[in-house]
Formats: sequence, structure tokens, C-alpha cells
Amino acid sequence: MLVFGGASLPPNRKTYEATVDEVCVQALGAKSSCENKRVDLVFIIDSSRSVNTHDYAKVKEFIVDILQFLDIGPDVTRVGLLQYGSTVKNEFSLKTFKRRSEVERAIKRMRHLSTGTMTGLAIQYALNIAFSEAEGARPLRENVLRVIMIVTDGRPQDSVAEVAAKARDTGILIFAIGVGQVDLNTLKAIGSEPHEDHVFLVANFSQMESLTSVFQNKLCTVDYCASENHGCEHECVNADGSYFCWCPKGFALNPDKKTCTRRCLKCLLRWNKLLKKGLNKSVMYEQFPSSVSLIPIGFPELDSCALGDHGCEHSCVSSEDSFVCQCFEGYILREDGKTCRRKDVCQTVNHGCEHICVNSDQSYICKCLEGFRLAEDGKSCRRKDVCKSTYHGCEHICVNRGNSYICKCSEGFVLAEDGRRCKRCTEGPIDLVFVIDGSKSLGEENFEIVKQFVTGIIDSLAVSPKAARVGLLQYSTQVRTEFTLRNFNSAKDMKKAVAHMKYIGKGSMTGLALKHMFERSFTQVEGARPLSTRVPRVAIVFTDGRAQDDVSEWASKAQANGITMYAVGVGKAIEEELQEIASEPTDKHLFYAEDFSTMGEISEKLKKGICEALEDSDGSQDSPAGELPKRGHQPTESEPVTINIRDLLSCSNFAVQHRYLFEEDNVSQSTQKLFHSTKSSGSPLEEKQDQCKCENLIMFQNLANEEVRKLTQRLEEMTQRMEALENRLRYR
Repeated sequence: MLVFGGASLPPNRKTYEATVDEVCVQALGAKSSCENKRVDLVFIIDSSRSVNTHDYAKVKEFIVDILQFLDIGPDVTRVGLLQYGSTVKNEFSLKTFKRRSEVERAIKRMRHLSTGTMTGLAIQYALNIAFSEAEGARPLRENVLRVIMIVTDGRPQDSVAEVAAKARDTGILIFAIGVGQVDLNTLKAIGSEPHEDHVFLVANFSQMESLTSVFQNKLCTVDYCASENHGCEHECVNADGSYFCWCPKGFALNPDKKTCTRRCLKCLLRWNKLLKKGLNKSVMYEQFPSSVSLIPIGFPELDSCALGDHGCEHSCVSSEDSFVCQCFEGYILREDGKTCRRKDVCQTVNHGCEHICVNSDQSYICKCLEGFRLAEDGKSCRRKDVCKSTYHGCEHICVNRGNSYICKCSEGFVLAEDGRRCKRCTEGPIDLVFVIDGSKSLGEENFEIVKQFVTGIIDSLAVSPKAARVGLLQYSTQVRTEFTLRNFNSAKDMKKAVAHMKYIGKGSMTGLALKHMFERSFTQVEGARPLSTRVPRVAIVFTDGRAQDDVSEWASKAQANGITMYAVGVGKAIEEELQEIASEPTDKHLFYAEDFSTMGEISEKLKKGICEALEDSDGSQDSPAGELPKRGHQPTESEPVTINIRDLLSCSNFAVQHRYLFEEDNVSQSTQKLFHSTKSSGSPLEEKQDQCKCENLIMFQNLANEEVRKLTQRLEEMTQRMEALENRLRYR
């Protein structure tokens, strides 16, 4: 049996003589390093939900460490990688990358699947697809070693023994690495024999680094016969960590274990016959020339196959004073009694089967993987409708996905934990604010997709004043409140507002939008429920590019004040910015897609995440020791509020930027209105002395908002005039 660069030879000499030629070719080709080592290596990584984020990172570090001593290239070592959960994801195939640096980058970019543990399915995929020539595996006739290195931390949810045996029977060498509470018998069912060389079990993922040197030794075995033959008269052969001397057919190794002596087959056969007649051995020796090496006195029987294979293609087996030819496992003896042919016809012919070749007597038939059917040519496979061909159990919608399927739910529902049933998003309360990128890099077509994305999330919520309240900000170089948490009491009206939302199409001030969201969107004035009610506060921030300002400050403040932040990035969105925006753990709160085609998948994950947050909250937000985040005194709705303008100036840039609001005329008008509104309550204001006080915060803020709206409108009109003037000047 071949173990990367070294050979583990059977102790039985007869078997050794039949296989030594093949073993020597591999053993004598060993190097002191992995330089020029021709291997097709596929990593299979357990990406199930039982592997946490820290441990998943440890697995990636372990693989990168293994890569350091491999000579990666199209003509030397080719590397592929699969990760699996409930399904198998081909991260990259044997033909994808030509340099180690490219492989390392791909590994570092991998994302955790966090689903089931279908180990058998992953091995089946490697056997049928990953090691196919179409995916970059070299043909079997080139005798390139094929290796699987599988890492798992749990009990598989499917059968592994049969498919692992099939993989080993095709010549694939399997290393099985178990972490933690893994059943050792399961690992043995996966790994190649001897198990002490191919099956490894460590207590935790941190201990995996201790296996790096072990695999370096197995992948890069030292060639002890490279520099000298150690006194071997004929051949020096590498063994596991050592060497031994070997004699060719027709010779016997002497007791010194180094020199060889020629033996005469006819003489030994005659010796065997005389021995059976009961003749004295000393008399028998006199009948043979002294130059012939015979069996030492004391051995009762002669091995008829000791000096030659008698034309046996594979192995010669002694039978009394004769012999018979036998074939290796997987072969059968031909009619001539000496040569062998494979039982596995699929391994000996170019069958052309796209998926699976199955032996049938002296021929073969092609079969397809689950989810496919055989085409008219009897070789290629076509995808079939898995949803119609199996009992899928999906409560609402079954969607074909490769050779498997997934269940989806109708609008307003999310998938339950079993992956089949659908449930309505809980009617528990939530305050949700969308922060939507309306920059020019997005484009109007994609902006419509984002609106559909928002509508899909709204459909999953039970919108009402007592349940889900939803607000929406659109930002570009400025921030525009499309609607607040208090504006709509039904999903229908809310979706209508989203549909009529106009695209801004300018810059990308994400930090400014987060500041606006933190300071204003979650205030009681705009419809947020008081913190004392412990209603979950959630923000979904969507962006498609780099922010033109800093996002970390206001994202951190929002998170620290109990707002759960989801970051959704598409296209040129910057991962570091998304990580700063998203709450911990980021694998549950950060979503990224290369383009807008997968927004539907992100929407489903967000719906599920929001529902889980609602279910986990049970009417309360998480905070350390079950307490709310500490804040300064906040007045209840029943308390009278008095704000001094000096306080407002010290707390916010708003008053500084819009100080025209506090000029004499405006202040007089506002205080007159306030005086009129409070006169009937028995608390009159002294106009001259208290012009800078506002006894009604809501009225004051409405006044300020109205003035800001007018100012914004004036600025937009001025901008349009400036653009028109520039156009006239340009074409004069």
C-alpha cells in the first residue's frame, strides 16, 4: 500500500515479490521535500453549525499551514477544496489555481455554511466530480496519487462507510481527522488502512496545528536510498522511516540481509520430491552441485514459487509440489490460468460516463447522480426536477437546487428550523429602521431591486402600532427620512410609500446616515417606543460602495445603545466597513453579495434573523446581566420638558447649522404659538423673559423640521438654477 512518498510492504514474501516492482517505482522516486511531488489533493471541510466561528478560522489556518510545504502547480501538486453542511459547496477545483498564493487567498475568503453534517454526500461528490478529469484530476494512467484530507467534528447525518470504501477502492488515499467528540469507528470507516497512519483524533481545533509536521512527513517522505545503497548488492528500497535490501527474481537474500545468491528452480523442485519420499537430507545434498543455493537443513517443505512466478501475472501461490496463479483484489484470472483482468471494467476502459460508471459482467453501464437522469446517448446526464421526483415535504414551495432542493415560503412567512415547514414572523413588537444607500453608484435599476428587497422584509412582519413599526431613511450626500416609525400603521400603506420613493443619486455619506438614524430615527418623537418597554430596536443598513465619511463612530454608538445592526453590502461594498456596522457575531449580522442577483437569498436570511431576534427577545432586548444599557435620565411622556437653547447648542450641531431658527422673529413666533397652546393649561409663559424656552418639545421640533424642509427646498431650487446656468455657459 502506497503512503504518499513511502511504501508499507506486506510481511508475506510471496505477496511482496508480486508487488515490489510497483512499490519500488514510487519509493525510489521519493524526495527529501515535497518539491516536484505529483499529487491531486482535495480537502473536505466540515462546515456544519456545530463548528463555531473561532474553530472554523482554526481549520482554515491548518489548511494554509499544510500548503506551505506543498509544491503547488499544474505539473506538480494540484489542490481542490470542498466544504459541506447539509449540501456540498465546491470552493475551488483541482484546475482552478496554479499558485499557492491564489489557493491561500481563496481559503481566507471562505464563508461558514453553518448547516447540517452530510459527510457521506461530500465524499460522494469528491469521488464522482472533484476527482474527474473535467475538474482537473489527472488521468489514472498517469499514476498520480489521489488524496482526500477530510476534517470533521461531529457524527455524520448520512452513511459514510460504503462511499468511503468506494473511494479507497478507486485508489484514493483518505486521511480522516476528527476533532472533539467524534466517533473513532466512524473515522476508521472513512480513513485508509493502516488506521494508525491515516486516522487522527484531536481534542479540539487548537490542537490541529500539532498534526502539521505529521502530514509534512507523510507528504514528503525522506529517500534513504537516494545518496547510497547501504551495501545492498542489488536494490535498496525505502521503507517507512528506514530502508531494506531486495533481490530480484531468481535470487535469495542471504542472512546478512545485504547480499543475494542465485537459486535453481528445477533443483528445488527435485529437492521437494525427494523430501516427500523421506530420503535423508545429507544424502540429498550430495546429489546437487555446491554452487546451487538450497533450502537450509531443518526446513521441511519447499516453496514452489520461491524462485519465480511461473508466468503468473500477479502472484504465484505454492500448492504442495506445484503452484497456482492468483490475482490481486479487484482482478480475476483469465482462462490461461496466468494472466489477470480487472473486475472493475470502468477502471480499464474510457467509458465516457459523465457521472458514474457501474460494472456489469464483462461490460459497464452509466448512471447519474441523484437529481439527474441519463440522456439518450447513455453516457451524459441531464438535470431532472428533484421537487417532482422525490417527497420533499416542503409546506409551501420546493425549489430545485443542483442535484438537491430547498424549501421556501410564501410572502409573510419564514422557514422553520426543520427546513420544510413555514411559520409567520412572530407578532411580537419591533422597531425597525431601514438605512438605504441612494448614491449614484447604485443606479436606478438596482434601486428598484433594493425597494423590492425592503418590501419583502416588510411583508414578513406584522405591521401595526402594537407590533412592528418600520421607518426608512435614504441617504446620498444628504439624509432623507422617507417615513418614520410612527407614519404608517399597515404594511399596505408602507409598501406604497416604498414604491413611490424617489432615487437621490448623488454621493455616499453612510456615516452621516448612521448619525441621523441614531440621534433621530429611534426617538419617541419619530415613533420609537420607550426603552422601558424593551421593544427590540433593529437597523438594516444597505450600501453598495465605499462610504465618503467615517462609519465606525456612529455604528459603535448605535450598537452600544442596544440597536441591533444588520449590514448588507453588494458589489463594491467594503468588507471592513460592513464589519464595523454589523453587530456581533458578524456571521449572523453581515451579508454580502457580488451582485444584485442574490438579494432574494439575503432577504430570506434577514427575515429569519429578525424572526429569531423577536423570538429570543420575548419582549425584551438583550443587555448585560439582563439590564438595559446605562443612560442619562430620560423624561417620561407625562413629564413636562423644558429645553434651554444653550443646552441644545451644546448637545447638537443642529442648532448651529440652523441658527436662523433662533433669530428674534422666529423665536417670537414660536414662543407666541407655545404661549397660546399652554395658556389654557394654567401655565402661561412670560414672553419677554422666556423666549428661549420651549415647553412643548414636539411642537418645537415640528417647527424646526418645517424650517429645514423649506431650506432644503430652496437649496434644491438654487442647485437646479446653477446647473441650468452652467449648461448655458457650456454651449455658448
